[in-house]
Amino acid sequence: MPIDAPKRLTIYNLAILAGSSPSTVSAVLNGTWQNRRISEKLAARILAVAADADYSVNMQARALRRERSGIIGMILPLYDNRYFSSIAQVFEAEARKRGLFAIVSCTNRDPQQEQEAAQMMIGHRVEKLICTGATDPDSIARMCQPHGVATINLDLPGKLAPSVISANRDGARTLTEAILGRLKARGTPNDPIIFVGGRIEDHNTRERIAGFKAALKAHGLQRPDENIMPCGYSGLHAAPVLDAYLLKHKALPSAIFVNSTITLEGIARWFHQQGHNMSEIVFGCFDWDPLAAVFNPHFLMVRQNVPIMVERLFELMERPPSSADEVIEIQPEILGDVA
Repeated sequence: MPIDAPKRLTIYNLAILAGSSPSTVSAVLNGTWQNRRISEKLAARILAVAADADYSVNMQARALRRERSGIIGMILPLYDNRYFSSIAQVFEAEARKRGLFAIVSCTNRDPQQEQEAAQMMIGHRVEKLICTGATDPDSIARMCQPHGVATINLDLPGKLAPSVISANRDGARTLTEAILGRLKARGTPNDPIIFVGGRIEDHNTRERIAGFKAALKAHGLQRPDENIMPCGYSGLHAAPVLDAYLLKHKALPSAIFVNSTITLEGIARWFHQQGHNMSEIVFGCFDWDPLAAVFNPHFLMVRQNVPIMVERLFELMERPPSSADEVIEIQPEILGDVA
């Protein structure tokens, strides 16, 4: 017979109904009861009382009965970016298809927020935690391992968990080849080309720089390292880089390899403020946004294959990885008129 519970049930009411303390009830409901050495029998009783009283802990109750929560988590660096927002959307849709509940948390590329979000996910008894673009995915893997929560890295790889990423080096090489093709079509194949954006400590940026250099070398174009400016992902960092280049060379480069649409926004703002014409420059961006393509159809852009990346992600969830540090690379697509 269902328990006649108060209309606004609290953990104090549940503690009385379960014959336990409020702190014990709280630990059971937030999923941390094992850390406090609370017995499974007591936890089961508390969750049964909560379920009978229509208290909103159905996911935790199911987790205890089935030893699975049906919850998967993802930490994400940004929402206001077409690439990352698309990842979140496709991830949640694929989770629903499989009868799973997805929790997504934005961490603003902040290592502390990443740690806090991971701890929160562990508290909610996620079965898997997807680290998307995490600054230090290995530290999150180490945090999750004692709790039996497996991690998978997306976008940026780690060494302690399998990863699904874009083929950054091949994509950058292909994009650079397309930029050089545009310069050749203009009759200026040897004109300066610079690389702007990203962080040198990030795997993806290092790989894109390697692809950029490889394409230039293949065409016999040796460029000084000062033409490679990984100034971060914030658009605000683009202006000082361009100011410095213009001051030194007294002219703009003929082509710019842009490492992300966030950096591209900063570059576009600088061109507008300085009164320069962007159509005079060949732009290639390792990122994609349909608005940018509409405003300037001459942009070359790399669209990372999010549906396939997420598909491979779920395949990794459903099978053991070939190795702890397995990396799956997905080829991106170059959009624009490639010469």
